[in-house]
Amino acid sequence: MFACTGMLRVHQIMPMKNTTNSNSPVRLGIIGAGAIGRVHAEIFAQIEGVDMAGLFDVNTSLATELADDHNIAKVYDSADALLNSSDLDAVVIGVPNKFHKPLAIQALQAGKHVLLEKPMALNGADAREIYDVQQQTGNTFMIAHQMRWQWIYREILRYADNGAFGKIYAAKTGWLRRSGIPGWGSWFTRKTESGGGPLADIGVHMLDVTRYLMGNPKPVSVFGSIYSELGPRQKGIGGWGTPDWDGFFDVEDLAMALIRMEDGSTLSLEVSWAVHTDRSDNVFTRLMGTEGGAVISDNNSATLCGELFEQPSTIDITTPEHAEDARIGLSRHFIDCIRKQETPITDAFSGLVNNMIIDAIYESAGTGKSVELQL
Repeated sequence: MFACTGMLRVHQIMPMKNTTNSNSPVRLGIIGAGAIGRVHAEIFAQIEGVDMAGLFDVNTSLATELADDHNIAKVYDSADALLNSSDLDAVVIGVPNKFHKPLAIQALQAGKHVLLEKPMALNGADAREIYDVQQQTGNTFMIAHQMRWQWIYREILRYADNGAFGKIYAAKTGWLRRSGIPGWGSWFTRKTESGGGPLADIGVHMLDVTRYLMGNPKPVSVFGSIYSELGPRQKGIGGWGTPDWDGFFDVEDLAMALIRMEDGSTLSLEVSWAVHTDRSDNVFTRLMGTEGGAVISDNNSATLCGELFEQPSTIDITTPEHAEDARIGLSRHFIDCIRKQETPITDAFSGLVNNMIIDAIYESAGTGKSVELQL
């Protein structure tokens, strides 16, 4: 597992803006050599114009193994050393959620461009601190929401942008895992270390990509409920992460919410790690518009729904066999934004909005009342 415990502190230094030479390779460092860090290393090894120049993890042997596997030039002895190195232009942060804020802020203040794993932070307050520092430094900052680069979502977005659905006034999305609790008892299932359960883990993906398809309407209120019925009894265990049976489970295993937007549209969200349902991993998005709609299933197929000659019409779309890997697209976008000094489509503000919606869901679940959002 990736982990970062010691030597993670924010130095109070003057913010720096990184103006990377567009003709030179982007010198990339990775913090976190666990499962997600390895994914990033494997992907960036395929991106032209990237020099994987540094790596850090508190587990030195894990870091050394990953560096050897992908010819990463240097294994640093601390996160501080990597972030303060003048030999790096950008950093990928793939560590437990509680370290997102301190590492992201330190990286930005040290003049580094940042690709940060989701969610942006433990909560909206921490996400706003990252956002404020990013605004001060002006460095490229991006959240790793790879689903926006999956072929089926990009295809549906193309239809939406061309007006095929008219005004999208309602959407329903979710990711229901029947038995998918990751690393029971570890940081995944501890609120103070993860920020939440499936809402913070996989729900944030569905929230992000569906709002994107809807045109990123501004959320104004949230009503939500959360449940923790199976996880505390060690039921619904998944295959991701390393369990700690001496640990504990104090997050939700099922969440449901209704999000109202400023333009009057609504988004319904359902997400679970463990729930008694008929499928083991059900991912879905439904878009309902004035002129048509779409149903996206399992991240790889969709049905366009409309009316032709006053009769219901449906068209099935399936992801091509050789569609580009979503993380390749995401990673290339990060490098392109650094070179062109452009704002990523999953920027700091998008991450902040997602965190604030999740906060509101938890607050509403606790009070039983709708929560007004102040962005």
